[in-house]
Amino acid sequence: MSENEPHEHSDSERLHPTHTLDDTVHQRVRLGVLAIAREADRVEFGFLKSQLAVTDGNLSRHLKVLEDLDLIVIEKGYVGRRPRTWITLTSQGAQALASELQTLRELIQRLDARPGGTA
Repeated sequence: MSENEPHEHSDSERLHPTHTLDDTVHQRVRLGVLAIAREADRVEFGFLKSQLAVTDGNLSRHLKVLEDLDLIVIEKGYVGRRPRTWITLTSQGAQALASELQTLRELIQRLDARPGGTA
């Protein structure tokens, strides 16, 4: 094989599962948003804020990242006279979450397969 040919990894050379973690999705607050949104048809901003123990500004920044990547949809409206913001997971967001969870499962299986379950 020449230097310019793509190198195929054998089973023993395969990249570590952490290589396929998505830095955007894996971030604690964003992963929490996606997971909670996956559990409901839509979730209210205040509920996310309390469940994830973050400030309004911090949550807003994370929601903007997810919205810019089309992983969530943000809908603003009112309940009576009170403004509300709802978050809905997109199909792309559901796929990104599923991929992240699969990678975490692979990592857990890899670690559990070691003798004694320790490194």
